[in-house]
Amino acid sequence: MSLLTLLDSVRTLQTTLQTKAKNEPATRFYSLWDKVCREDVLFDAYRRCRANRGAPGVDRERFEDIEEHGRNDWLERLQQELKAKTYRPQPLLRVWIPKASGGERPLGIPTVRDRVVQMAVLLVTGPIFEVDLFRWQYGFRTGVDAKMALRRIHFGIVDRGARDVVDADLSDYFNTIPHGDLMRCVARRIADGSVLSVIRDWLNAPVIERTSNGERQSTEAKDSHRGTPQGGVISPLLANLYFRRFMLAWYGHGYADKYQAEIVNYADDFVILCREGRGEGAMEAMRHLMGKLGLTVNEKKTRLVKLPDERFDFLGYTVGRFYGLGGRPYWGTRPSKKSIKRLKDAVHDATTARWNALDVESRVTELNPLLRGWAGYFSQGPVTRIYEDLDRYVARRLRVWLMRKRGKTGTGYRQYSDQFLYESLGLIRLRTLAANRSNAKV
Repeated sequence: MSLLTLLDSVRTLQTTLQTKAKNEPATRFYSLWDKVCREDVLFDAYRRCRANRGAPGVDRERFEDIEEHGRNDWLERLQQELKAKTYRPQPLLRVWIPKASGGERPLGIPTVRDRVVQMAVLLVTGPIFEVDLFRWQYGFRTGVDAKMALRRIHFGIVDRGARDVVDADLSDYFNTIPHGDLMRCVARRIADGSVLSVIRDWLNAPVIERTSNGERQSTEAKDSHRGTPQGGVISPLLANLYFRRFMLAWYGHGYADKYQAEIVNYADDFVILCREGRGEGAMEAMRHLMGKLGLTVNEKKTRLVKLPDERFDFLGYTVGRFYGLGGRPYWGTRPSKKSIKRLKDAVHDATTARWNALDVESRVTELNPLLRGWAGYFSQGPVTRIYEDLDRYVARRLRVWLMRKRGKTGTGYRQYSDQFLYESLGLIRLRTLAANRSNAKV
């Protein structure tokens, strides 16, 4: 069977499940495990996980190892395990990654084998739950993205007249979701015992952390009955499902009408857009509902923003009233100061003395995807001046690195011209990217 045929059959399955879920809002699906075990579903799951790359789990197995020994044989053995219902998840590997706000966040990395099975379950169950999520939930969904959430906020401010904004933050959302209530969210649509059982096993999987003193295993999720590990393929869907409970309560119990307030949500980030004077009440109602859901509001990071005098940050952008040429005010967005600083810190790290032994091409090869990815996301609003400032910073850092590499001091402006950096070395210029996007739109 060809690749296109396999992928078409998966899409047909997903369309069938989603259509049934949409047409029958109260329907529960009793027979899904056989679909998870299908050859086409497992192949597509493997293909997607392979494209996402990712570090190996506790068993240290990599995609390269699987393909070296035979991907098809590996998938066939996995399929047999699933059909015989002898599959059991392996422990998660815990690593710590820096948080944008400071500190570190725990990441639970499943093995490749567990990732593929989670993806297979996601391919089958995701279309069912997709129709139940609220329109203003933008995280981890097909066809929507973070910038659409920002545009929705802009619409709420400009067209709906929101002037009070609850800029909310939850404490460790993913790791505090109650298992019992979460599984009830899943079971509202899924009645297949095998699917429910494997999701429960993923939630309760032990965690192994490797330290200088050896491996340490914990069962905190199972012991506390809380949390869906960040790093799991299925976790974003589960997080969306549980946040949906808050949305249901907000809109179903009259809070949206009472406070003339709309929620815009992306993963564990959300804001509540309210009419002027309604923000205090909306914030208290939000605290009350989150408490009933077993979640904790981070009071240090949650605040009431009064537009137009104040601004707020959301998904890396600063949102509020700005001033254009001639002092003309407008509602808009721009990359936040934290987002700009994070990029500069990454550029600084890539052009420090410890990389002097590397060749010039490798430095530019590392910088270009970093710059392109940043500009691809931070392209909304008036960004020209920010791009120009970043271009100057990147060029200055690269010139200094080139000088240090030669064992010289100085800024390198006389030795390395713009033409050398951008044409000979091929360094990306953000200002040029912006101009090309504008021309493409025209």
